[in-house]
Amino acid sequence: MSRTGYLQYNMRTVVHSGPGSIIRLPALFQGMGAKRVVLFSDQGLKQIGVVDQIVSVFENGQYGAGPELVGVYTDIAPDAACSNVNQALAYAREVAADAILAVGGGSVQDASKGVKYGLAHGMTDIRDATQSGIKLESWPAAKHMGIPHIGVATTAGTGAEVSAGAVFFNEELGIKSNLAAPFLDPDMAVLDANLTLGLPKHLTASTGMDALTHALEAVASPCANPFTDAHGFMAAQMIEHNLPIVTNNGKDVAARTAMLQASSMAIDAFVGALNAVPVHNCAHAFGAIYHIPHGDANSVLLPVCLQVLRDFYLPNAKRLAQALNVAITSDNNEVVMDAVMEKMSALQEATGVPVDFKKYNIPAEDYEKIAFAIATDPFAVFFPIPQDRISQIIALVV
Repeated sequence: MSRTGYLQYNMRTVVHSGPGSIIRLPALFQGMGAKRVVLFSDQGLKQIGVVDQIVSVFENGQYGAGPELVGVYTDIAPDAACSNVNQALAYAREVAADAILAVGGGSVQDASKGVKYGLAHGMTDIRDATQSGIKLESWPAAKHMGIPHIGVATTAGTGAEVSAGAVFFNEELGIKSNLAAPFLDPDMAVLDANLTLGLPKHLTASTGMDALTHALEAVASPCANPFTDAHGFMAAQMIEHNLPIVTNNGKDVAARTAMLQASSMAIDAFVGALNAVPVHNCAHAFGAIYHIPHGDANSVLLPVCLQVLRDFYLPNAKRLAQALNVAITSDNNEVVMDAVMEKMSALQEATGVPVDFKKYNIPAEDYEKIAFAIATDPFAVFFPIPQDRISQIIALVV
């Protein structure tokens, strides 16, 4: 919180949660005045039938004259690059869409936000919005974009279906570009756990660790406040309890529902407390260079950053312990922090997430390039990690 006590907290996206809730999509769009909806997704979700499930909801004809699903674009790539967003933007114009339905994980959700921003601002290249690597807009200069927008989450990880930020890989600059603006977030989010039942164990685990990272970085943020705490603590506690369950029994609908809800709350806390986020700082750098999936990057880097940057996290040791359902048996922060680290190790083991980047065969001659990427990542502006600590982080993960 600022020294004056002032804070701003946005809660704009209306959440519709429950197994089978995708059946409400046409009615929700109709209520927002949408006529021509374009659906964005990816090839993986097309192949396993999720996209067809969504399409069938619109084809049952019970909503009379509208809304109409005028296009289905399933070529959003993992870790979507700006050129991919531009292609999707061109498609939306081609089908004369006036509303956006994003069905997928973080890449699909963020690309769809890029499309909405591009349509609203008459752009053809999303790179024009993030030329410096990060663009932060604020109200009242930022206006509602007038494009009905619903996000359907298919992973419990990024929480991008409720966030007003988007990350795109800028292939020209070789960095993850960040766009954050009021009204960039979907008007509504649909959390239907039935869509996540077929998610493989490794994706369930890594996306869950992404959500946990959002929650814990919010809890430890210098800008944490009662609003972010409410969502950050609850999200982390729900993830700690439910992530081992869903990684070992992916058909547990109740646990899957809890993970989707926790993921949405976690990103809400993360954005609301945005300040020092060293885990994401490092994850973006490794992801930009080696295209490591963001969930895997956070799975590896969260405990490593807690260890290497212990002096940063130590004042919040008890808060982190509470967030992770760790019993606090000492007033000594060092002792409590040790218990937090033990919990992180136990979570890694219980979920089977990666603990290092060794499978990427990162050569020693790349260390300097990685260090530079971490030091110059847009998120480094909030909390510049000392160079000696960056070196320690790199040495522990590669």
